[in-house]
Amino acid sequence: MTGERPALARGSGQHVLVVGGPEVTELLSVTLELAGYRTWVAGTGTEALTRAAEHRYDLVVLDTTLPDVPGLGSRRLPPGTHRPPVLFLTADDSLGSLLPELGLGERDYVTKPFRVAEVLARTQVLLRGPARHHEGGPRYGDLVLDDARCQARRGTLTLDLTPAEYRLLRHLLVNAHRVLSKDQISRYVWGDLRGDNAIEQLVSRLRRKVDRDAPALIHTRRGFGYWLGRAEAEA
Repeated sequence: MTGERPALARGSGQHVLVVGGPEVTELLSVTLELAGYRTWVAGTGTEALTRAAEHRYDLVVLDTTLPDVPGLGSRRLPPGTHRPPVLFLTADDSLGSLLPELGLGERDYVTKPFRVAEVLARTQVLLRGPARHHEGGPRYGDLVLDDARCQARRGTLTLDLTPAEYRLLRHLLVNAHRVLSKDQISRYVWGDLRGDNAIEQLVSRLRRKVDRDAPALIHTRRGFGYWLGRAEAEA
């Protein structure tokens, strides 16, 4: 049998800490175990910090709606503590509001109410490891991404991106000079398939922000999809 579901279930025993209320932790711990991961659970953000200081997890899945999570910004993990990538479950569709404390660098988010398929997809992407970084973040020419702050900059200009735009830009950047189909983009950005119109509008908005100054970096390969890079380099 081929298709998306087998591709998601690629866990090979990686250690995942699931932080949330009873319903969230029960659902996700069972789902992740069935997908091949080893899971631990924590009921509060404070408990999660304690566990992260004692055990090396490969990924943390954190429900940001827990009551004590907003106060975690004042807490610090001991120096030298491993900081795993973090998948946030959030009711707030804004990356700027998400706490970086449990993981510096690789992080992603899923909005609640979440779909299990999207959580599995984001888990797989985060556990693949970060793309190649230069001076603190992935880049292409004068286009630089700062994953710790979820910010993008082209030259001296900071780009005001929405979460979906940032995710799309990062996907294009780490796959520079590779044509990504609309299906590939849709699954990465939203975790499911969206209509052509939604994808075209998202690419158009991103292109207006990234390609404000020449040379243009985001291109269309008609009938195939989109790619990022300098056109002269492609030629």
